Amino acid sequence: MDRTAPIGVFDSGIGGLTVVREITRQLPDESVIYFGDTARVPYGSKSPETVIRFSLEDSAFLLRKGVKLLVAACNTASSVSMPALRGGSSVPVIGVIEPGASAAARATRSGIVGVIGTNGTISSGAYQKALREAGGIRTVVAQPCPLLVPLVEEGWLDHRITTLVVEEYMAPLLREKIDTLVLGCTHYPLLKAVLGRVLGPEVALVDSAESTASVVGRTLGEAGLLSGPGVPGLPSHSFYVSDIPLKFQEIAQRFLGRSIPLVTQVEVGDA
Repeated sequence: MDRTAPIGVFDSGIGGLTVVREITRQLPDESVIYFGDTARVPYGSKSPETVIRFSLEDSAFLLRKGVKLLVAACNTASSVSMPALRGGSSVPVIGVIEPGASAAARATRSGIVGVIGTNGTISSGAYQKALREAGGIRTVVAQPCPLLVPLVEEGWLDHRITTLVVEEYMAPLLREKIDTLVLGCTHYPLLKAVLGRVLGPEVALVDSAESTASVVGRTLGEAGLLSGPGVPGLPSHSFYVSDIPLKFQEIAQRFLGRSIPLVTQVEVGDA
């Protein structure tokens, strides 16, 4: 495998760009190819069978691009598709759930950990299972937060309505006295400021995107596949979507914290 080959990242939409942001921050010499299945978003409301099928199609597209490692940046896909993805891939496959659970186990002091996510992610029980298996966690409090994704995509990151919604969702977690909260959706890192205000400084926020990028770096390092500096023309980043929604560039810039190069639309059947 070529060390300069890109890392492949897929998501049901554009939330996975927070994972791309962390990979490029932690591993600045690595190239990334991103695929967002924006024509079929969201995955969180679909059946496990459908999510698995979509995930395999997404990964097949990236594998054809010659990636050296796959990241399932979609929490819903990670919760139900990892066995199928790993079974059908010739390269390592990393999800976002296990890294987030491990980071939460390291962060908690009381062993009472909360996790928030889409309805699909929370109802799958995957985070709850991973957290209980991570060690040192005695209570897991799971809270679906379906309104947060549209608020993030609307750009209402510090809006009074967003604060009210977050306060409503966080109330059960505060009653259970969590000391650590796992952000179980790739959109949620953009809400760290409001979550921090509502929960207070005593609650640690675990960003699965940060944890996942760390695992990506460790996995590539152990396999001898880290790209080195100074390669002409690298790093190079490519972005593909199955549909180009209105305001895509604006939302993507918000997620990455910078402008992005040309976004290429591909047919879902080709993905």
